[in-house]
Amino acid sequence: MKRIYQLILLLLFGLPTMAQITRPPSNPAAPSLKVAGTDLDYFNPKEYIIGGTTLTGTKYLDKETVIILSKLIKGETVTLPGDATANAIKTLWSNGLFDDIKINITKIVEDSVFFDIEVVERPRLSSFELVGVSKSQKTDILEKLNAKSGKSIINDNLYNSTTATVTKYLSDKGFFFTKVDYKTKVDPNAENSQILEVIIDKGRKVKVHEIKFTGNKDFSSAKLRKFLKKTHQQAFYKIFGSGKFNKEKFEEDKLKLVEKMHDKGYRDAVILKDSVYQYSDKAVGIKMDLFEGKKYYFGNITWSGNAKYSTTYLEKVLGIEKGNIFSESKLETRLKGNGNSDDVSSIYLNDGYLTFNVDPIQTKIYGDTVDVEMRIYEGPQYTNNRITIKGNTITNDRVVMRQIRTKPGDKFSKELLVRTVREIGQLGNFDESKTVPTPRPNPADGTVDIEYAVEEKPSDQVELSGGFGGGRIIGTLGLTFNNFSLRNLFNPKAYRPLPKGDGQKLSLRGQTNGSYYQSYSFSFSEPWLGGKKPVSFGLSAFTSSQKYPIATGGNQSIRLNGVTVSLGRVLKWPDNYFQLTHSINANQYILENYPGYLFSTGTSYNFNLTQELSRDSRDSPIFPTGGSFFKFTVQATPPYSLLNHTNYAIASDKQRYRFTEYHKWKFESQWFQRVAGKLVFKAQAQFGFLGSYNAAVGQSAFERFKLGGDGMQGFDFLQGSELIAMRGYSNNSVVPVGANLSQAQSSGSPIFNKYVLEMRYPVIASPSATAFLVTFAEGGNTWNRFSDFNPFNIRRSVGVGAKIFLPIFGLLGIDYGYGFDAIPGDPSANKGQFHFSIAQQLGGFN
Repeated sequence: MKRIYQLILLLLFGLPTMAQITRPPSNPAAPSLKVAGTDLDYFNPKEYIIGGTTLTGTKYLDKETVIILSKLIKGETVTLPGDATANAIKTLWSNGLFDDIKINITKIVEDSVFFDIEVVERPRLSSFELVGVSKSQKTDILEKLNAKSGKSIINDNLYNSTTATVTKYLSDKGFFFTKVDYKTKVDPNAENSQILEVIIDKGRKVKVHEIKFTGNKDFSSAKLRKFLKKTHQQAFYKIFGSGKFNKEKFEEDKLKLVEKMHDKGYRDAVILKDSVYQYSDKAVGIKMDLFEGKKYYFGNITWSGNAKYSTTYLEKVLGIEKGNIFSESKLETRLKGNGNSDDVSSIYLNDGYLTFNVDPIQTKIYGDTVDVEMRIYEGPQYTNNRITIKGNTITNDRVVMRQIRTKPGDKFSKELLVRTVREIGQLGNFDESKTVPTPRPNPADGTVDIEYAVEEKPSDQVELSGGFGGGRIIGTLGLTFNNFSLRNLFNPKAYRPLPKGDGQKLSLRGQTNGSYYQSYSFSFSEPWLGGKKPVSFGLSAFTSSQKYPIATGGNQSIRLNGVTVSLGRVLKWPDNYFQLTHSINANQYILENYPGYLFSTGTSYNFNLTQELSRDSRDSPIFPTGGSFFKFTVQATPPYSLLNHTNYAIASDKQRYRFTEYHKWKFESQWFQRVAGKLVFKAQAQFGFLGSYNAAVGQSAFERFKLGGDGMQGFDFLQGSELIAMRGYSNNSVVPVGANLSQAQSSGSPIFNKYVLEMRYPVIASPSATAFLVTFAEGGNTWNRFSDFNPFNIRRSVGVGAKIFLPIFGLLGIDYGYGFDAIPGDPSANKGQFHFSIAQQLGGFN
């Protein structure tokens, strides 16, 4: 009976290792220990010295490495029967390299034992084949998986990692219930290799059907859902849906949710647990269990370490008082940065204290009150020393250096550092997002070296287009070189393809459809005339003509020629955002049988002086998110009629209009403000007035305003009028009430005003392109007499649009506007209107 018990114990415990190692369902044979020609006594285990171990069945693995992994190494001592062989099988099996493992005792000589490890290697992965996903998804997934090809063994680890990669990628795309299966097939082109076919069932994209909260008392569930900016619950009023569920964005939203609760004073608030569950086959539900805690308030706020500024002044800058709701994020913003340079840190950093630091310490928490001590380290005041530029391979150093506001010898200023980055970007030759200033303080002498690292980008622009206007096809070619170098015009080495690097601007533009219409223009500008002071110089010239035959013989034609010379300078008062520009303009109008004007045949000359005062503090020329722009312009000709003693009551058209006389006043303002996240609000107002010197002469035949449409110059460039865009109405259609429609559309109006409200949202922001969506409301009107002017009597429109800025083409756009107010005599002028724009100005009067 005792021997029977021993046999049972042997079966249960003496050889347990064989039963502990199992095969996957596809390989039912279990690893085994085979004892050949031995007389092991399972009731009396004995120690042996390993005399040697061999390995059979391997083709691609290193034999010595496998033997070492098994730990059945020559010279080692093992107990047989025992756990050594079972442990060897377990270790080798855990590496996932084999489909079968057997350990054979080949012989036992006295106290030495000899082993042979017999294995069947698993195949290697040669490549993946994906089934069940789109072509683009397949490309993206393979990019993530192909690093494993040719290196991995096809085993459970590979299956698990591949499944994880596929499901995570598709989960981010909104496919939450993805299923993955596998098939393998032999690769005929690679030995011991197989192609792994990944069979993917994406299921449907899922959305969030419901978001539930528990534990919330002071915060309503609706309020908490608003804190989740990227994870939205479905609702019937969300026309475009609530968006797919995204795990990564949900994790971000959980952090934001807690931050928002902290900002409201609930500094102990946490998410105790959350779960995402399947609501249906195309929707999930979310449940979050919250702990709100109590609402806290600021208690006593004390200051230490401040010598430069008084405690009273710092308290005023901080703007937080005892009894205010406690918010760490608000405290951090008021201490260390809010974008307006009126926080505590900016006050010091703009006054040279480069190493300034303030550390808010919560010194006491009692009840619902938190006392805070502001521990300040002011440090020394630093002076700018060496200013350097790196990364500009085309643009000359002096062009960049003249934009730099942090001058050697001046106190260090964070505000001027930020403004320098912005103004380098406004040159148009560099990627502002990659302009990185690096201050390097020298504590030994209290100076700081500043290096500006820049990255150049394409800045030249080309306009090549075909359009339809005046009943004819028109071709346009325009070239703008924004980093031109006139001094290198005769230096062949500087051509890229034209000489570049001095920050000058050269524009050439031609527009024609043959003999009927031709327009050519040239302009050159130098922003730093002489290279030492910010005095700009500009020279431009143009010629345009339109001609067509008439039935009675001869032609109807108009030609406009002009030259402009300008000088401008940056002002230091009221601040250095202001600029004053003076220009002299000489224009010639030649009409032959041309209708629609105060005279139809003759020549008129326009010599005028223009004064323009502008201020531009916008933080970006392409997509401003803050700042403002305004421009006030006065243009005047000599008052010929008051000087030449001509009786204009009986004067001929040739006498009356030979010299155009007028005074012209224009004003434009723009204001930008970020309102939430990336959303930007823009407000704009414009006004223009064309006045006369002498009632007997009347108003000028030229220089009027045409309101409505896209504001793009075409044939109307010939008419000597300014085109003012107003979406929702056809080109030039907004004319004074009671005016002759065709005449007013042809010659324009002497008075206009216009208002614009826009909400802008960027969808692309990169050096190669900037794109944004807009919704807008506009209002404007024109008048013939100032006595009729009413700034609140406007034609109204609303609409949506999209703009994209490409460095080579400028600003392109499409808008759809709906005008609410009919234009008498032109029923199609309002209602739905599409407006296209190409090479549109980034700012200015349109």
